[in-house]
Amino acid sequence: MIIRQEKSSEFEYIYDFVRVAFETAKVSNGKEQDFFIKLRASDRYIPELALVAEKNAKIIGHIMLTKTYVITSNSKFDALLLAPLSVDVDFRKRGVGSNLVTRSFEIAKNLGYKAVFVAGDPAFYGRFGFEMSALFGIKHIPAIPEQFIMVHELTAGVLAGITGTVTLT
Repeated sequence: MIIRQEKSSEFEYIYDFVRVAFETAKVSNGKEQDFFIKLRASDRYIPELALVAEKNAKIIGHIMLTKTYVITSNSKFDALLLAPLSVDVDFRKRGVGSNLVTRSFEIAKNLGYKAVFVAGDPAFYGRFGFEMSALFGIKHIPAIPEQFIMVHELTAGVLAGITGTVTLT
């Protein structure tokens, strides 16, 4: 398996890949592919953090981390949003998603980012060190049950004393 940056020539394929991957996801609103297109078209897109997993010249996984912020009472704290993470149904439970998360975290840390937020399944994301953002005093927009909004500190202790609201849209 090779993990590499996505190419603009693959954007249409990746759109369909994300759509199909979420058709069989445990939790989905059916709009993940549109949300990801919105993020890619925004100033929050970071090409180095839009990755694909490829095996035998076939895309079998995709992850994207984009800029987000924790708005505090007097400033903003730069962070990342992990959305979406997609794996081909035939390659699930084989480490594709885990490898994408791990590699994206390495790149993010090298780019100077210190925390990553996600809206997702605590049972899955907990294995990467994600914890409920509410435990750090960080609220979120939009209204999603708080147990599904999590954060991972890429730099230990970086969120100590940071309270505010993170936007996940």
